[in-house]
Amino acid sequence: MGFTDLASAAGLTSLNSFLESRSYIVGQSPSQADVTIFKALSGTPDAEKYPHAARWYKQIQSHESGFDALEGEKSDDISKYGPEAAAAKADDDDDDDVDLFASDDEEEDAAKAELTAKRLAEYHAKKAAKPKTIAKSIVTLDVKTWDDETNMGELAEQVKAIAADGLVWGTHSFEKIGYGVEKLRINCVVEDDKVSIDKLSRKIMEIGTDEFEGRGFDEDFDEEEEFEGETVQSVDVHAMQKL
Repeated sequence: MGFTDLASAAGLTSLNSFLESRSYIVGQSPSQADVTIFKALSGTPDAEKYPHAARWYKQIQSHESGFDALEGEKSDDISKYGPEAAAAKADDDDDDDVDLFASDDEEEDAAKAELTAKRLAEYHAKKAAKPKTIAKSIVTLDVKTWDDETNMGELAEQVKAIAADGLVWGTHSFEKIGYGVEKLRINCVVEDDKVSIDKLSRKIMEIGTDEFEGRGFDEDFDEEEEFEGETVQSVDVHAMQKL
């Protein structure tokens, strides 16, 4: 026996449980079985109490104008459908139908799954082996000194002596500021993930001080500290461009 009294809470609960894993009463598309159960209900089930039944009801309601065209045998007997009826039909199907090709299908599905897994593994391995793009920037720094007595050639050599992983120095020039004072304009290429421009600027500022030799390039420093260099007055980024 299938469904009984769909007007009761017990009947609606049974219908809701039945539809938890189903879209339709029978099969994979609307049929006269859905029409039979739909007409046995007085209205849309409470969505809070019976969410699956409410979802199904609205779905079948959208086909109401075409009920007569739906497949299946028209009936008013709701007991033909439901948990026990579905189980009995499944038992009959098991007894009557023998799939002579089941093992072949299973083997074919297993082979497809194995091939898919193999191709996915090859794809991920190829992707992992592919060289990653390294983000780099070309940076132009302006290094200003305190006076016109600084040997700018030596200063350029001291700046280029600063070494770090991901840092490559390029060309430089001397730009006149005024009153005989010049600034060093120097280019470098940095790997963005490895070289901090703030740390590089601070290291240049330390030229001529004890910290220049005593503190490592990657060592942290107090960014709020107003550091005053002996030789270098300031370091500014004149230009920066991603490569």
